[in-house]
Amino acid sequence: MTDKELLNIAINAMEKSYSPYSDCKVGAALLCENGKVFTGTNIENAAFSPTICAERVAVFKAISDGEKKFSKIAVVGGKNGVINGIFAPCGVCRQVLREFCKDDFQIILGESKEEYKVVTLNDLLPLSFSPDDVR
Repeated sequence: MTDKELLNIAINAMEKSYSPYSDCKVGAALLCENGKVFTGTNIENAAFSPTICAERVAVFKAISDGEKKFSKIAVVGGKNGVINGIFAPCGVCRQVLREFCKDDFQIILGESKEEYKVVTLNDLLPLSFSPDDVR
């Protein structure tokens, strides 16, 4: 699957966002090594701390279906569902990705519907704490 195809799946996932407090809609599309794609969208909560990001929703859906090997993820976001620059994964999402992905895991960050930037997990989370550190 191309980066652009995965990005378009993430863009479509944005539409399902539940974000009545921030009006920031975020979509993610996680590609597994076997070709399956899991989507996620941010889900807010009035108490704020139970809010969950799109990236974690996609990862947790994949994990709950038995998948644990991932190739790359696309992430897009914007106020009122309009992509207006990069919405990089938050620190918690970066750590969740690190649990299952290696340093060279690719993260496609949508800047618009046509433009994107590709970075690695190591770019976003250098000197990370991984499962190897507790074994």
